[in-house]
Amino acid sequence: MADQGGQPVIGVIGGSGLYDIDGLTNTRWQTVNSPWGTPSDQLLFGELDGQPMVFLPRHGRGHRIPPSGLNYRANIDVMKRAGVTEILSVSAVGSLKADLPPGTFVIVDQFIDRTFAREKSFFGEGLVAHVSMAHPTCGRLGDAVEESCRDLGIPHQRGGTYLVMEGPQFSTRAESELYRAWGCDVIGMTNMPEAKLAREAEICYCTVAMVTDYDCWHPDHDAVTVEAIVKVLLDNADKGRALVKAVAPHLSGQTTACAKGCQHALDAALITHPDARDPALMAKLDAVAGRMLG
Repeated sequence: MADQGGQPVIGVIGGSGLYDIDGLTNTRWQTVNSPWGTPSDQLLFGELDGQPMVFLPRHGRGHRIPPSGLNYRANIDVMKRAGVTEILSVSAVGSLKADLPPGTFVIVDQFIDRTFAREKSFFGEGLVAHVSMAHPTCGRLGDAVEESCRDLGIPHQRGGTYLVMEGPQFSTRAESELYRAWGCDVIGMTNMPEAKLAREAEICYCTVAMVTDYDCWHPDHDAVTVEAIVKVLLDNADKGRALVKAVAPHLSGQTTACAKGCQHALDAALITHPDARDPALMAKLDAVAGRMLG
């Protein structure tokens, strides 16, 4: 989805249980280098009925990398370098509400970021920028996901707040109750700073949060077995792959810039005077902010 009328390129970041996409043709795994370090894995390039797709397994093939060990900046940077214009982030989460049982998909529209050990911005000393995160996900992508969930009969909720914790340990009971008191809907470990970095990179971003179990606040939590969670995880992954296939046609016809403004997030964000900008940092930002720095 480009200003010049180019075809959109849909990127999918797959979380726990989602390590591939069904139906891709002309596929190839390719290494894409980033000045921000090593991404989680190679990118899988392919087409879905003629629609260009790029897939990244968030934790690497084989689930090698824990949430706090992910190089979020490199992951988003290589997506941008690959030409991705919109990202579907598919993530496994726990539910903080009784009416969001396992198997429900939540189309997230807000986050509370409780992470503390991660690099959260492409910008910094030498080139300062402040992007708006008031609406951290793209409503246009949310519309497409919601319609596809309805078409597929996937139980879903449009809108919800995702509490992102540091991990890798799960919450204490007291923490879980606190997040419920804050009005959060689901809890996970991976979508921050991913969403913030996608905004800085001017890529439309949408989170599909797949509920695997209730968090530890629930009275039946301790009776849930690993086998039961894995069963839900695998079923969710199957539905997640079907959802990606269903969403693609809704996005493939878009040839103009996002009406929500995602692809112009940096228009009023750069603060540092051009004469004071660090050339080394500008060079690293060639993909992320090249539109503004060229």
